[in-house]
Amino acid sequence: MNEPNELETEGVWKLLLKFSIPSIIGMVVNALYSIVDRIFVGRGVNSTALSGVAITYPISNVILAFGMLAGIGCSALVSIKLGQKKVKQAEKIIGNTFTLLIIFSLVVTFFGLIFLEPMLKLLGASKNTMPYAKQFAVIILSGVILQNMGFGLNSTMRAEGDPKMAMKTMLIGAVLNFIMNPLFIFVLKLGVRGSALATIVSQAVCSVWVLYYFIKGKSFLKIKRENIRLRREVVREVISIGMSPFAMQLAASLITITFNKSLEKYGGDTSIAAFSLISSIQMLILMPIFGINQGSQPIIGYNYGAKNIKRVKKALWYAVLSALCISFLGFIIVQIFPTQIISLFNKNDMKLIGVGTRGISIFLLMLPVIGPQAVCTNYFQAVGKAKKSMLLSLLRQVIFLLPSLIVLPRFFGLNGIWAAGPTSDFLAFAVTTIIIMIEMKKIGEINS
Repeated sequence: MNEPNELETEGVWKLLLKFSIPSIIGMVVNALYSIVDRIFVGRGVNSTALSGVAITYPISNVILAFGMLAGIGCSALVSIKLGQKKVKQAEKIIGNTFTLLIIFSLVVTFFGLIFLEPMLKLLGASKNTMPYAKQFAVIILSGVILQNMGFGLNSTMRAEGDPKMAMKTMLIGAVLNFIMNPLFIFVLKLGVRGSALATIVSQAVCSVWVLYYFIKGKSFLKIKRENIRLRREVVREVISIGMSPFAMQLAASLITITFNKSLEKYGGDTSIAAFSLISSIQMLILMPIFGINQGSQPIIGYNYGAKNIKRVKKALWYAVLSALCISFLGFIIVQIFPTQIISLFNKNDMKLIGVGTRGISIFLLMLPVIGPQAVCTNYFQAVGKAKKSMLLSLLRQVIFLLPSLIVLPRFFGLNGIWAAGPTSDFLAFAVTTIIIMIEMKKIGEINS
């Protein structure tokens, strides 16, 4: 196990690699959850089933949002507390987060199952896609607690200094999902239910693994009985920091609903299926950047807590450069091979391939600037400045994207929907650049 004090003594670039590479591997593998689901549903069932499953993704975003609300708030605070040498407070935070994850999960399951059908209609399910959407969503909602417990505490492994264990957790889930998806869909003929079951079972195994690690395993920090009773001040701190990614995920749900409604109007079920594939590819490209964010967060948070601003700036700069390289490489691949990428999901539906090819080429035009913008947003989260982090998160996801999505289709139809993405990406990047430059100048003056 890595001792927490290496975060203030080891070289920053070496530390970033040490923490980010396992995280990147884990995040990329985690992104394969949705890609594997879509490939096997698209090839093993049909394109209508793919559209039906795509309709449910806002529900998955809401589930993930509550996992982030508790989990990411926990990991950021744990990093800061360890930097301040407050180990007992760090353990109180983990114990309270464990309880919050249980409460959030049960609430989401209860209300999700009660209001499932009207919710799916709101999300844009048609008569053709409703049966598939319902089959998938019932299973996913029933297993919320199995998803969020593992996901919510996974990033805390990195925060306490064990990125390799966090990576192993994600690898276990992804490998199991990859094995069970074809087994349940092709062998047992369970259709979209099989894909949902594969996801839930694999994530349940991850949750058991994570809980064992923090209760009886080799973790530096432990989940202890005396710390699971909720304390108002701890809950307030966790939620205040976790509110930024929480809001971002809820915004993603809102935007997906808006996208689905617009896509249904201008392109029908095929365009909804195409957008789900484009979203999967974008997420696969962005996951390494999220891995860099997770790797840099304990370095930035710990050194910010220790008032070592030079190391904070170095970590941020290295993370920005790394994210820029990854997002630019993804941009080149997408623009050169758009048809081949879409064909991976369904090689027989030529209409889907045509719509998806054009969509991915336009929607990801500003991909190179997304990486740096995400890293700068993560910086504010890592140092506990939740309001700024939330603002920068919402710039790209809501503040600029929603108006673009409403206005552009009226003039350009389906192409306008695709163009809303790069329009929002560029504007969010411009504003974020200004804000982070002001922040760097401000903390530089404090440190001088």
